[in-house]
Amino acid sequence: MPFKHPLAVLLLLAFCGAMAAQAADALPAAEVLPWWVWPLGLFVVCFFLGIVAVPAGVGGGVLFVPIVGGFFPFHLDFVRGAGLLVAMASALAAGPSLLKNGMANLRLVMPLALSASLSSMGGAMVGLALPANMIEIMLGLIILAITALMIMARKSDYPHVPQPDALSLRLGIHGVFHDLISGREISWQVHRTPTGIMLFLVIGFLGGVFGVGAGWANVPALNLLMGVPLKLAAASSSLILSIASASATWYYLNNGAILAIIAVPAVVGMMMGARIGAHLLTMLNPAVIRKVVISMLLFAGVRTLLKGLGI
Repeated sequence: MPFKHPLAVLLLLAFCGAMAAQAADALPAAEVLPWWVWPLGLFVVCFFLGIVAVPAGVGGGVLFVPIVGGFFPFHLDFVRGAGLLVAMASALAAGPSLLKNGMANLRLVMPLALSASLSSMGGAMVGLALPANMIEIMLGLIILAITALMIMARKSDYPHVPQPDALSLRLGIHGVFHDLISGREISWQVHRTPTGIMLFLVIGFLGGVFGVGAGWANVPALNLLMGVPLKLAAASSSLILSIASASATWYYLNNGAILAIIAVPAVVGMMMGARIGAHLLTMLNPAVIRKVVISMLLFAGVRTLLKGLGI
């Protein structure tokens, strides 16, 4: 049976991606290598990141920016510009499969994605104006804070929502999805929808500042605040990313912060890996997804913080 031990598979893929990045860092200086070595290495790393990003619901940008910024000889502005494209591409690649199998819900996604996309443009303007080391320190601290919140929070695979709020009822934000692990039909509804919409304004702004798409914040906000089941939150997060990242991407593109030699291999590798990750999501139980989210965010947060501090 394929993916008999899905957690082991995900951790192995994450390890391979990290080793590939470290191997790139151990190579001789960039100027003595053929030009094609770095795009090829970028494609390989992004392929592995794409596989683990969709089940984690983080879109890939939050892993792409600290890993590529830390181990590849690219300026952080170009890495952040490509990171937004990566987050958007991985989400778009996984989107059709997630919608087809009922793991993502458009009624849940659209109001939150609209809120995030409105603020992401302002975040992009602020992000390109700040020094690179300040961006790295701030991003590392925020990711570690989110990781700590998820570690300390009570188990929330299927949050209990006793009563939906008036706005969610008016918007029809509720539904049922089929859990392949348990074989059950899971009914869900949400609460605190106005607070969630306001929070996604902040999330969209931060995503534009750091060029990571803010998937690292989408999943906790959907799951812990609004009461969305964890698997549905991870899947819907990918669709929110594809919409919110598009707004900030235009500003980076207009300011020359997106280079094809970085963006193309990263996007192609991430999209190929994300298609595998979308199928993997339907086969994982929520506890595995939670462990993947925490482990990936912890690694990315520590790496980014150390880089910003010059360690």
